[in-house]
Amino acid sequence: MSGIADGRIVIVTGAGRGIGRAHALAFAAEGAKVIVNDIGVAADGSDPSSAPAQQVVDEIRASGGNAVANTDDIAEWEGARRLIQTAVDTFGGLDILVNNAGFLRDRMLVNLSEDEWDAVMRVHLKGHFAPMRHAAAYWRHESKAGRQRDARIINTSSGAGLLGSIGQGNYAAAKAGIAALTLVAAAEFARYGVRVNAIAPAARTRMTEEAFAGMMARPEDGFDAMAPENVSPLVVWLGSSESVEVNGRVFEVEGGKVSVAQGWRHGPARDKGERWEPSELGPVVKELLADAAEPEPVYGA
Repeated sequence: MSGIADGRIVIVTGAGRGIGRAHALAFAAEGAKVIVNDIGVAADGSDPSSAPAQQVVDEIRASGGNAVANTDDIAEWEGARRLIQTAVDTFGGLDILVNNAGFLRDRMLVNLSEDEWDAVMRVHLKGHFAPMRHAAAYWRHESKAGRQRDARIINTSSGAGLLGSIGQGNYAAAKAGIAALTLVAAAEFARYGVRVNAIAPAARTRMTEEAFAGMMARPEDGFDAMAPENVSPLVVWLGSSESVEVNGRVFEVEGGKVSVAQGWRHGPARDKGERWEPSELGPVVKELLADAAEPEPVYGA
């Protein structure tokens, strides 16, 4: 098997099912060596199993590809370190880290529990940071030793993180954090040969099938816009050497549509040159809002 990712070594987290599985298969089809990471839990976080990751590995190997399974918890510091080490020990290095693992604990903010907040922050936000941190340490070491790799990180944000989503305050906050973390990592890691970007995908997964059943339903015929396989070509391209000029960007991808998210930008301003009085600011804010673009609506509003 050869292609745009020929010989590159990739880790995909949460790769036992859904979008992560599609990424792992797509990278393998393009010639990459794949570490399939998944703890294999049920949707409620119970019953961990090695079966989902191993099934994807078996599928890749049956198609002539090269893959190994890993069941470390990516939100646990040592688990994330072991995951990166698995790539180095098994295939001799690491070129691409795809942070994909996640789950939902949806609830309106007024009903959201501390545990539901903490669990989503742990899996999504820490589960991105910890593998990134250990991968970056490896790439920094390689760069300082004169073996700089053409490395990539592809993070997974969400439209909920970019625009907000009713009933998903914890998830939206974590995904917004991932988008900001991507920008910082892109700036900090470039010196080591690492390019860091993110995607905000819309596709059918265990998470979205329940939360957005109507939107995610499979069509009876024609193009299945919500198939997770539609997201993976962009991720594979971002993991390839062709993407070397792309850094610190967030791409939205859904069906056959790819777009670049604009993100927060400096907008209209008024500078008095000295401290404002509270009573002066009403007309100023009114002018600023009149000059600014209207914000995109929050999902579900």
